Amino acid sequence: MSSLYFKGKSAVWNHHLSVPYHTLDKDKKNSLKGENEDENLIIEGDNLLALKTLLPKYQGKIKCIYIDPPYNTGNEGWVYNDNVNSPLIKDWLGKVVGKDDLTRHDKWLCMMTPRLNLLKELLSENGSIFVSIDDNEVSHLKNLMDDVFGSNNFVEQIIVQTNPRGSQASIHFASTHEYLLVYAKRIENLKINGREKDEEGLNEYAHTEKDGRKYRLLGLRQRGGAWKRADRPNMFYPIYVNLKNGSVSLEKNKEYNIQCLPKRPTGEEGRWTWSKNKVQLSSSLLCGRKVNRQGEKDFWDIFRKDYANDDEGNEKQTKIKSVWLEKEMNYQTGRNAIKELFDNKDLFDYPKPVELIKKVLIASTDKDSIILDSFAGSGTTAQAVMELNQYDNGNRHFVLIQIEESLKKESVAYKEGYRFVSEITKDRVQRVIDVDELKDGFTYYTLGPSIDADSLLSGKLPKYEEFAKYVFYLATGKNHPDEKKIKEKEYFVGKSSNESIYLIYEKNLDSLKKLAITLEWAENTNKKDNSKKIVYAPACFLDDEHLEKFNIQFVSIPYNLFEKK
Repeated sequence: MSSLYFKGKSAVWNHHLSVPYHTLDKDKKNSLKGENEDENLIIEGDNLLALKTLLPKYQGKIKCIYIDPPYNTGNEGWVYNDNVNSPLIKDWLGKVVGKDDLTRHDKWLCMMTPRLNLLKELLSENGSIFVSIDDNEVSHLKNLMDDVFGSNNFVEQIIVQTNPRGSQASIHFASTHEYLLVYAKRIENLKINGREKDEEGLNEYAHTEKDGRKYRLLGLRQRGGAWKRADRPNMFYPIYVNLKNGSVSLEKNKEYNIQCLPKRPTGEEGRWTWSKNKVQLSSSLLCGRKVNRQGEKDFWDIFRKDYANDDEGNEKQTKIKSVWLEKEMNYQTGRNAIKELFDNKDLFDYPKPVELIKKVLIASTDKDSIILDSFAGSGTTAQAVMELNQYDNGNRHFVLIQIEESLKKESVAYKEGYRFVSEITKDRVQRVIDVDELKDGFTYYTLGPSIDADSLLSGKLPKYEEFAKYVFYLATGKNHPDEKKIKEKEYFVGKSSNESIYLIYEKNLDSLKKLAITLEWAENTNKKDNSKKIVYAPACFLDDEHLEKFNIQFVSIPYNLFEKK
């Protein structure tokens, strides 16, 4: 299998592993009290750092990821722009990649690689990721996602008509579309939901059984690809029809004496879509019908019954098509949604339409799923989540990440008093809640100090609970199951299998320097907990004999902090 090559790939491929964890600092002023406020998150900061910070709590829990990264057109002025004017990316490329002779495609891929690797870790085993992109990077992105997620986990490349009139800025053709690349975490676990049938679709079910069940008739002969007898020789065989009632049989006799073969109107031999065994088991779902065929006065064909409802009475869904042409998908609809919320002010360029994200969520989520958008922009994903919850009484939660990206001074948003995109993100979510009179709330976070050796040694100390969750993740490789069980006064973090994890730590540098595993603490703790103990502490005053006696494994803070990864 081929693999994508770009300058800097070897340097950035595992870069996500060395990105430090940061604390999340709650911004009460920008948060909104309400239902699900602890589950609905808006995080302000670089998404590379924020994604790493989410791992201890959300690893393997995100059902759907939707992202709309920069398209790298060459003139869009994204935060990590093509000319590397951003000090953040300039510093990162200098330190990590080591040189600045990359093409704009190389730089874009260097930016996307660690983020996609972290998104994969956050995705649940039955989850999926949808990425909006256009022709500038679609081929590179497809190859990169093949490398990150595995080409076998590719699901679909959806075409979305975003500009029905066509862009006159395009050089050769008037471009009307963009793409959605869809990948699964594990394709064998993936379930893509269908959509409800519209009125036109329901009208196709024109036949009714005696019990009232409606159905339509679909031809049993294979249409489309691989239709020839030579393609599946075993699926070319005669089926016999009863003239009186249209029932079918594989055996010819006095009642079943009309022979049907899967032949095209041209006379070419084709094949059935069902095997003999399936016909034998499900013959009640088949029927023979006389059809008009040029040159044949008495031609019969076989059809299968497709019911509008399943055996439990639930209406069957229709598979979502791979080309989205609905007018609700175009950019003008996205702009109008923003204008409706912000007093007819055009605050955001090219916002994604709410209906596009809702269609993604319908396809990929359950009613209680967690949805992540790490390039949140104006906050369309949050609006889509809340509107879909209203529609189907769901309890989905959103996690948005948006960097503190400055707005252009000539923009309408800037003149209206907004200085950063993240302010629009938060304001939009709050306005949706107000306008729709929802009970939802959200918590607004900013990135706090990093949890790494350098930060700890310099005195930039995290809160106990944040550090405890991180230590639990380091010790077990799992998310903390219940934060309420963290006992700061007892230095108890949590339990996993037959091991207990402790963190002897205080958010005070002077106090921290005096803390250690002492004989008194070990004896008192062992009276209540004689299981194996992994204890993170600045120092240990016990020798190996006593550590073994009290069943303690000592991990030093901060020097050996990352040895257990």
